[in-house]
Amino acid sequence: MANVEKNKNEGKHFFKDFKAELKKVIWPTPKQVANSTIAVITIVLLTAAIVFVLDLAFETLNTHGVNRLRNIVKTEESATQTNTIENAVSENTVSDNTIADDNTIEDNTISE
Repeated sequence: MANVEKNKNEGKHFFKDFKAELKKVIWPTPKQVANSTIAVITIVLLTAAIVFVLDLAFETLNTHGVNRLRNIVKTEESATQTNTIENAVSENTVSDNTIADDNTIEDNTISE
């Protein structure tokens, strides 16, 4: 029983302290609330506008940058393919000449 009374007294004491603390709070006036609200909304809108502009700018730069890189890569790929084809053709020509020279040597050996 003593514990029950103690808990009731603590509950009453808590609410008394709570009420006393709320009386100490300095509540803002309606004008202060309005000014603070306007300031917060203005800052949020300004930040949103800055982020939006930066997003568009970076997206545009990214799009143009990616397109330039693609063009550079395509140009390099086509140049590499052209060089590879030219090298293959020149190697085939050298191989054909070597084969022709070998045949000529063999023909000369057989004729002698």
